Amino acid sequence: MISFTKSKEQAYLFLFLQKIYEIMNNKKSPVCSWLEAARPRTLTASVSPVFLGCALAYRDGVFKPTPAVLCLLVALLAQIASNFANDYFDFVKGADNEERLGPERAVASGRIAPRSMLTGTFAALGLACLCGLGLLYYGGWQLLIVGAGIAVCVLAYSAGPYPLAYNGWGDVCVLLFYGVIPVCFTYYVQALSFSSLSFLLSFAVGFLSVNILVVNNYRDYEQDKKAGKRTTIVLFGRTFGKVFYLLNGLIALLITLPLLIQAAWWIELLFAAFFVLFLVTWQELSRLEGRALNKTLGHTAGNVFFYTLLLMALLLC
Repeated sequence: MISFTKSKEQAYLFLFLQKIYEIMNNKKSPVCSWLEAARPRTLTASVSPVFLGCALAYRDGVFKPTPAVLCLLVALLAQIASNFANDYFDFVKGADNEERLGPERAVASGRIAPRSMLTGTFAALGLACLCGLGLLYYGGWQLLIVGAGIAVCVLAYSAGPYPLAYNGWGDVCVLLFYGVIPVCFTYYVQALSFSSLSFLLSFAVGFLSVNILVVNNYRDYEQDKKAGKRTTIVLFGRTFGKVFYLLNGLIALLITLPLLIQAAWWIELLFAAFFVLFLVTWQELSRLEGRALNKTLGHTAGNVFFYTLLLMALLLC
């Protein structure tokens, strides 16, 4: 009887796991469509600055797990909300069409209804705000201003009468909301103060995160130009995009250089390996065209996370 029960439990578990596998591998399933709309490959951009802020807090002996987790949830949910909003509003504005070179968008492909995507945007943003309210206990009511700014920019990035992404402000938004703000305020809610080092390193991660947008806009140059989306690449050209990408990486490394002088040799070696990896990715940007640049987009997001891990090792070792 015991053997039969175990066998039946194992069969149920197998069927459950098989069902999950089928859902995840069914490109037409609603679950898979929503997961892809969240653009998981780029979510390292929101995770990285929070991790860095936590490493700085731990280094200074003020790390607190609860506000750290809340910061991580706010960052992830806000980025997912932003990705959903871009999916919806780019479709409405005509920036997403059959000529799109990037990963397939859920609304433009018909896999998610526009109204459902708009609802999903506000749901993700609402959850981000809910988690943010939990941070008021640790950081005070002043954080309401920061939270309101994040919520407004999530929508204003691609919506409204003056969408930021359509008027050359996308790079500044990424620098602020995937660099300066998450690093500094993740540190603040734990230490209840700001530090010059957190401010400095927030720019390093921010500049590297900007490169994710640079690749995206470099790839979509022709389509954005037709749609009237005035990204910095559309405004200044593809050659500017290549130089901009390289400069962002060099600035990030220069910011780190004073810390590297006193680091262990193996950390210096790892940063040298990162620099080589960064140059290889930059050469990809210069060499590839069209949909092939989606690979470069993934590599760039991975570079941001790798660089953040190296910074954490530099701070904690």
